Amino acid sequence: MNAGSQPSFVDTDVLVYAVADEELAAQTLVDTLAAAQALHTRTQVLQELYVVLTRKVRRKFTSAEAIDYLDRIAHAPVTTTDYRLVRQAAELSDRDAFSFWDALVLVAAARSGATRLYTEDLQHGRTVLGVEIVNPFRRAGRS
Repeated sequence: MNAGSQPSFVDTDVLVYAVADEELAAQTLVDTLAAAQALHTRTQVLQELYVVLTRKVRRKFTSAEAIDYLDRIAHAPVTTTDYRLVRQAAELSDRDAFSFWDALVLVAAARSGATRLYTEDLQHGRTVLGVEIVNPFRRAGRS
């Protein structure tokens, strides 16, 4: 996985693995993208991240710990979810048979200017709206 400095959108699962599960591939990816100022995300990812860290991981984070991590991630460009994004996602979902939630992630990634979307939830290697879907755990045996 060569993250490099190209703008890359990171989904909730990767951010959770990086901090809560101390998954080395996820940590390296997030750190590399952050250092290159190439990490992009969206408001819903930050919302989901807070909930997962404070309620759903093995060692639950305190609110303060979760907010500290959100602050670190929010230094990156954050795409907001507005009606235009929702409408485009609905159209993509209908046209290409993605779930609405996956379509939201893809449209947000494209809107952010990202060339890659790091997630384990979509089809690795597929390109949608000019965004390549990359499962950063594929080689680590987690596909």
